[in-house]
Amino acid sequence: MAIVKKMIDAGQFNLKDQVVSINRVTKVVKGGKNMSFAALVVVGDPASAVVGYGSGKAKEVPQAIRKGIEAAKKNLIKVNLSQTSIPHASLGRFGSGMVLLKPAPEGTGVIAGGAVRAVMTSAGVQNVLTKSIGTTNPHNVVKATFDALRKLRDRNEVASNRGKSAQEL
Repeated sequence: MAIVKKMIDAGQFNLKDQVVSINRVTKVVKGGKNMSFAALVVVGDPASAVVGYGSGKAKEVPQAIRKGIEAAKKNLIKVNLSQTSIPHASLGRFGSGMVLLKPAPEGTGVIAGGAVRAVMTSAGVQNVLTKSIGTTNPHNVVKATFDALRKLRDRNEVASNRGKSAQEL
């Protein structure tokens, strides 16, 4: 079954960007070495629980970051939150990387490593426990985190899928 993804307009949100990683890439050619930079960027609006990621490559770091921000604005998703945490535990996978997200009580904070922390704070999650399993490659960790966030469902959505009211659950 194909999943239809609705595009979210980036213009209506107050998006903040956060650079997750910058990688220096060297290509060896006949005349020597060509250096360029690749940037992985996460953008999000914590107030409206919208987050996206993107990657950009350029000869200089600022241009790579700018390209990454533009790519991230095209890849926004809405995250289902319950107050300041997530509604239930979720396991996201991408490649050999897995990210486990668990809800946490008020006052816990964001317990997460670098790449996962950037996504969680950009999404507006204030209390969550996370564990990154497998690879530490920032690209795979960010994509696994987005997979876990896409799997989050709220009570009303689950109730409508089961044909019940939210109070019956």
